[in-house]
Amino acid sequence: MFPEFQRYDGTAAKEITDELIDVYATVYDTPAYTDNPFFSVGSFRDRLEAAFPTEGFETVTARLNGRIVGYVHGATLPADKPWWTSLGSRRPPSLSQLANEGNVFWLRELMVLPQAQRQGLGRKIHDSIIATRPETITTLTCIVDNQPAHDAYLRWGYTIMGQIKHASESPLYNAMFLPSQR
Repeated sequence: MFPEFQRYDGTAAKEITDELIDVYATVYDTPAYTDNPFFSVGSFRDRLEAAFPTEGFETVTARLNGRIVGYVHGATLPADKPWWTSLGSRRPPSLSQLANEGNVFWLRELMVLPQAQRQGLGRKIHDSIIATRPETITTLTCIVDNQPAHDAYLRWGYTIMGQIKHASESPLYNAMFLPSQR
């Protein structure tokens, strides 16, 4: 069976918050994350709800039999976002200019339930959201130690700009960008 993809803006995504949280709670229920307060369900809920009203916020879900089995969400990258500015000169100058123009998409989260992983669904969800974004460049941050995701992003064409931390309690991330696919 093929998943059904649905798009939500920030207002509509609020209506499915609990479903999104349930997917997060399942995906991040592994020893690498369960003892870290940064990855608690409550912290994620706070980050997600804070993202809903941001410029260009969008979620794309993949459903099988009515249940979300994976999703992605992101928004237009604010040019003054601390993780972005912390990269300094490690950002290609053209990307800094595009961010100043509101022309960079920040893919904030991409997750697929364990039983639906390794079937190409993550890539389909990823491609689905960026295919219709008005921004020409996509950025994301990937936990350095998350080898499966890290390898996938590199296979998909992402380039590493440098390492960052989102917060003092967060792990180390690689900040990456995907050149224009248009």
